[in-house]
Amino acid sequence: MTPLVLYTIGTLGTWLGLLLFVRSLWLFLLWKLDRNRADMGALATNAVAGIVCLLLGRFAEGRFSTGWEVPVVWWVMPFVAWLAVTSLILALVYAALSTMALTREARSGKLITSGCWLAACAVGVWLYRRDPENTISVLKGSISMTPATTALIALSTIAAVCVMAWASRRATTYKLAKGVVSHVALIAGSIVFGLPLLFLLITSFKEDRDMSSANGIIWVPRVQRTMPYFDPANPIYETQYLGETIQAAITKRLPDGTVKLDVNKPPSLRGLEVDTTFSALKLVPRDAPLVTATIDGVAATGVVVEDMEDGRERVRAISPDSVKGHEATFTPDQLQPVRDVGLRWQNYTEALSYLPPETVFGLVFLRNTLIIALLSVIGTILSSSLAAYAFARMRFPGRDAIFAMFLATMMLPGAVTMMPQFLIFRNLGWIDTLLPLWAPAFFGSALNIFLLRQFFRTIPMELEDAAKIDGCSYGRTFWSIMMPQIKPALAVIGVTTFMASWNNFMGPLIYINSPEKMPISYALQLFMGDRGGEPGLLMAFVTVTIIPVLLLFFFAQRYFIEGVTLSGLGGR
Repeated sequence: MTPLVLYTIGTLGTWLGLLLFVRSLWLFLLWKLDRNRADMGALATNAVAGIVCLLLGRFAEGRFSTGWEVPVVWWVMPFVAWLAVTSLILALVYAALSTMALTREARSGKLITSGCWLAACAVGVWLYRRDPENTISVLKGSISMTPATTALIALSTIAAVCVMAWASRRATTYKLAKGVVSHVALIAGSIVFGLPLLFLLITSFKEDRDMSSANGIIWVPRVQRTMPYFDPANPIYETQYLGETIQAAITKRLPDGTVKLDVNKPPSLRGLEVDTTFSALKLVPRDAPLVTATIDGVAATGVVVEDMEDGRERVRAISPDSVKGHEATFTPDQLQPVRDVGLRWQNYTEALSYLPPETVFGLVFLRNTLIIALLSVIGTILSSSLAAYAFARMRFPGRDAIFAMFLATMMLPGAVTMMPQFLIFRNLGWIDTLLPLWAPAFFGSALNIFLLRQFFRTIPMELEDAAKIDGCSYGRTFWSIMMPQIKPALAVIGVTTFMASWNNFMGPLIYINSPEKMPISYALQLFMGDRGGEPGLLMAFVTVTIIPVLLLFFFAQRYFIEGVTLSGLGGR
């Protein structure tokens, strides 16, 4: 055998030996609890097999190192090679099962199956040999284990196996153990799936300097402490421009009292030159950062009063009193910012202020998105429930054939129907309007119709018969009797439709040309392209866009979970 094959066999033997030792520990504890001879025999068998596998594994690896290492190996092969290997393994498995079959028919079936897998293996080998560029390589290595790590893993394994064995042999503690395991699994799952959301929220409150660190992710954000400072050299003024408050610096004074301003805030207007009168200006301070530095040989806290052109910063001391008012210049690496544990809420306001002024801090995008999402939800629920009720309760010629055609439309990819839909909407004059994004919802959805039809079929006919006896029409029966019974399914459809409409980006990109008619998904893409290099602002904007979806799921989760389980009669 080649060294690579031996190394693979040794790796498999080592891992199999470890598993057999864990099973031996399990059987030993079971034997100690009830003194079962069968458990003792299985214990001896597993222990011997584990020792043999470990010895063979270490011998096949071809190295006897002084430290304890767990080998790892992985064969990198093309798909056809994996097909051949998997088929060969299955052929051998079925051939072995045929020897244990009790009847001739079962033995023949196993052998036929083994032959089929062997043929698949031959096909895989043939396909592999056809391409001369196919190669097989091996990634091998080992996990180094220190004595402390090995002891910790061994003790943890022994403790876990002891708890499992004790719980399995105590009928009175079975339910308790099952409940504990279930809750631990739920908590662990919540932590795993909640970490991305937690990271999103924390990042949205971070400053840029906390986005990356040599020590890993910073989970506790800090904010720069500032103080208001009136800069006599570069004063900042506040005024109104097109109904919006702006902050700017004077770039030029004219003899008639008119001044030219260079806008600094909001960011969406930054760099714009504005003409106004000096009397309309209001002097405002800027937020100057606080830093610590050594001024005149004394450790002091100061405020940055000027950013110099050569990159240095001029600092004025504010404490202690012995150096208060003294000024000195420093390079950035000589200063330490004064920071406190806190949240930088300015990320949210700054993120929204980067949007174009005509969007009114994104409210125009939000309005368009709500119109599309709410009308899509209403249209989907009404049309799908009416069609599903007809397919489930009414009898008419061609019902089953029409329903089969509905289901067949689910197999059509969206790329196939994209161009015909666009031509239809263009002929209707709906291009550059919101109509193509919500009007199709009023014509039903095959998946939603199928789901609601199955719900309607679970409702007893006695309810509908009682409504007919009371004189209810089909419409009254549908609205007053049947619809309340399927509230969980309606909640599922409503939530999924809302989320799909809220996150829809391709549809607006195809049918809408005017930026003021775009939904919030377009705004998010626009923001990512413009401010993608500022994670704090990007995460703040993403958080704002997902808040409505989170609120919807929070309030509708009971119906959503009931609908997913498809249990009972509606919500009863």
